Amino acid sequence: MHKALLALLATLLTMLPGGPAAAQDISRAESWGAVAAPAPGPARIIGGTSLGCIAGAVQLPADGPGWQAVRVSRNRHWGHPAMVAWVQDFAAAARARGFADLWIGDLSQPRGGPMTFGHASHQTGIDADIWFDLTPKPRSTPAQRENIQVASLVLADESGVDPRHFTDRHVALIRLAAEQRGIDRLLVNHAIKRELCRRHRGEAWLRRVRPWRGHDSHMHIRLPCPAGQPECRDIGAPPAGDGCDASLDWWLTPDARRPIPRPPGPPPRMPAACAGVLGAR
Repeated sequence: MHKALLALLATLLTMLPGGPAAAQDISRAESWGAVAAPAPGPARIIGGTSLGCIAGAVQLPADGPGWQAVRVSRNRHWGHPAMVAWVQDFAAAARARGFADLWIGDLSQPRGGPMTFGHASHQTGIDADIWFDLTPKPRSTPAQRENIQVASLVLADESGVDPRHFTDRHVALIRLAAEQRGIDRLLVNHAIKRELCRRHRGEAWLRRVRPWRGHDSHMHIRLPCPAGQPECRDIGAPPAGDGCDASLDWWLTPDARRPIPRPPGPPPRMPAACAGVLGAR
């Protein structure tokens, strides 16, 4: 039995890119970013959005009714089928309300996992970024969308929204997203959240709009773990209420403006089952 287990372990190690050394290194973002295609399906989410992976991911097309994907060279427009369907349905809903094509930013890598830059989450195929550029957009090639720049909707000191850029249409788009079926939460800069509270305090959809660092030029959509994914780890439902309370004031304190240091010691380990996702052929 002992020899059989050793043989099985050796086989699993050789399946990973780079052999046995890579098996000890599945938490390295470079390993996940180097994989160009998804692991075979069916869809399977392992772990949480900030420490996990996905098999059976599907790709959001670069173009569709109501959207154009940006920076496609990053190869980060993969997700669980539920996430890709949500983006497509939301783009169609926005188009029906008269919005121009939406710029769709990163979802996840083909097998999820950590990224070398840009995000700490987006690891399990249930996150997507939607940019706040609401101007009319002629159809363009993916290559023409590699260096798109979007203005911040927030003042430099983050004390409030920038009236030169923030409009009623941004409020309408955020609300439309927050009211879509299947969404868990929507992250925006805390200044945007405060402005939404000023205009719509007490309304139920605000519960799903949560403040977070950055997110001044895009909104971050997160879905809950889809049904039938027992290895997927949710982060818990948003707190009760509209979120328009004293907790928003914390974001303007010195403590909030300091990045939270990583605790001493080795970084958290990826779920062991993600080794098989990374190495699957």
